[in-house]
Amino acid sequence: MTAQPASRQRWLVPVLVVVVSVTVGGGLLARELYRRPQASPSEPIVVATSTAPLSPAQEPGPDKVGVTPQAAMHPQDDAVRNVLQTYFDSINTRDYKKWSTVVSNARRAAQPYDTWNKGVRSSKDGSILVYRIEAGAQNSLRVLVGFTSTQNVEDAPEWIQATCIHWRLMFPMVIEGNGFKIDKTDEQHPDADKC
Repeated sequence: MTAQPASRQRWLVPVLVVVVSVTVGGGLLARELYRRPQASPSEPIVVATSTAPLSPAQEPGPDKVGVTPQAAMHPQDDAVRNVLQTYFDSINTRDYKKWSTVVSNARRAAQPYDTWNKGVRSSKDGSILVYRIEAGAQNSLRVLVGFTSTQNVEDAPEWIQATCIHWRLMFPMVIEGNGFKIDKTDEQHPDADKC
């Protein structure tokens, strides 16, 4: 009877080594298969690590869209950043046609050229940071974005008359046509502070 347990113990160690090896190998393989692809050198991921206030002369800050580490981990990060970069570039260059390519039909209908132009005619946006990207209803996204805008005081919203405003907005994004588009929002008074 003592010979049988010794025989079982001899086979237990090799079996455990094989099981552990397969488990570790499977884990490494899964990590490689599901790893987020690295951005190409021409389109680096910008991870903002500082939100230090700028001097009035430096406002509104850089116009490159940055992301927090949390937002950078979202699978739609690249698509969201590309849409937002085009959105803010078109505002900064007063290019309504370009702006129209990244907003939904509903948003475009709510902001025809004259309305849009009046709202952006003296504005410059910068210090753009994507804080969070969340899933919404029906394959939509909700993107929390902070940015700074400078403008002539007469072009600022009536409820926050200032030449420099820090904004925190939830941008709804919907799938329309060939990709995500920024949809209209019903926010009457979004989160904003004077610089």
